[in-house]
Amino acid sequence: MSDQQDDKKLWGGRFAEQTDTLVEAFSESVSFDKRLYAHDIKGSMAHARMLASVGILTEDELESILTGLDNIRLDIERGDFFWSSELEDVHMNIEARLTDRIGEAGKKLHTGRSRNDQVATDIRLYLRDIIDDTIGLLKQCRHALIDLAETNVDTIMPGFTHMQAAQPVTFGHHLLAWHEMLFRDTERMVDCRWRVNVMPLGSAALAGTSYPIDRNMTAELLGFDTITENSLDAVSDRDFAIEFLSASALIMTHLSRMSEELVLWASPQFNFIELPDSYCTGSSIMPQKKNPDVPELIRGKSGRVTGNLVSLLTIMKSQPLAYNRDNQEDKEPLFDSIDTVKICLELFAGMVPLIRANAKNMREAAFRGYSTATDLADYLVRKGVAFRDAHEIVGKSVAYGIENNKDLSECSLDELRQFSSQIDDDVFAVLTLEGSIAARNHIGGTAPEQVRAAIERARTKL
Repeated sequence: MSDQQDDKKLWGGRFAEQTDTLVEAFSESVSFDKRLYAHDIKGSMAHARMLASVGILTEDELESILTGLDNIRLDIERGDFFWSSELEDVHMNIEARLTDRIGEAGKKLHTGRSRNDQVATDIRLYLRDIIDDTIGLLKQCRHALIDLAETNVDTIMPGFTHMQAAQPVTFGHHLLAWHEMLFRDTERMVDCRWRVNVMPLGSAALAGTSYPIDRNMTAELLGFDTITENSLDAVSDRDFAIEFLSASALIMTHLSRMSEELVLWASPQFNFIELPDSYCTGSSIMPQKKNPDVPELIRGKSGRVTGNLVSLLTIMKSQPLAYNRDNQEDKEPLFDSIDTVKICLELFAGMVPLIRANAKNMREAAFRGYSTATDLADYLVRKGVAFRDAHEIVGKSVAYGIENNKDLSECSLDELRQFSSQIDDDVFAVLTLEGSIAARNHIGGTAPEQVRAAIERARTKL
């Protein structure tokens, strides 16, 4: 355990009374914002270098501050740092320990800044790294989907609308639809990063500072693309966090939709896929059960991330300029969403490569649902029948098939011709599942040739 000190408030000069202990417990944030320690120290180091460059710190003071901060970072990483709730937050804990260790030089570090612009900077630095990690995890998931799609380019399954069999598609085509969702999520994270990577440091409490600071130097040291233009907005803005939560909620919405289909497909009623045992659990009473717990939990956790977005929007909706203590409430929903999205993406990326398609069952399901009915209508249109008339003819044909327990492809030519004289022997080429799928041979279609091309384009996007 490292050194401990009397936790005197660093802002306590104006106050004659001690803070009530219940107030301290209610208002502290160090229990959750201490995860920002590395970014707080990084920001402080850059700020110190800038202060030295403009003559506010001597070179000896700068060296003392940098060494002290680096040692504090090492202590924290070793678990050898005492976090005091009485010192309220990560910033005050680190500054107090720095001053305790190096003396007067530590007291000069806060020159030209406030906790208001300090915390805004820390969150942006932290969130920038989180976005990069999230983009990496999204790419892992996309890679897994592309690989599984490539394995199932020719695997036929029913495509659904209203959860009713609609038209045959390939499993590979369906998986690439999932990929498109995650590709858009990746783009949103990349776009969000531009607005996160703007530096508020130097805005101080709300009006800027009278010290001759060099904000551009600090921004360059910290890798920010640019600096904020208005000090009032800079310290009170949480749009970037809301935008991240919005993108995160969409990621979880997409994972939830995918998980819902995995749960359905893995059920005995569908039996389209086999989920890996390592991502499922059993029942305490029913020994035959194989429960898809991972997809179910991902589906459920989407609600908490959406809730976190609503929470932060609500926190911000009535705040006057500039900074208010309400903004302390931004971190817990943000951190919770970060942790939730991370574990869900990690699990999804690990589970997808282990999914196995039951191609026989998928094909039989596509065959049962009269999924080539639209192909018969298109066939009649090409023969010169108006689409609405073709629609009615096919509807009657399907009704006949249901009554006689036959798929359209199992009906004889004479049976089909009783509904239209335009039907000839060549109709059976379009009534097969393979024929239906092959006919959708255009960009975005389910024809295997197009799915293979889409896979190549998807790999290029990666």
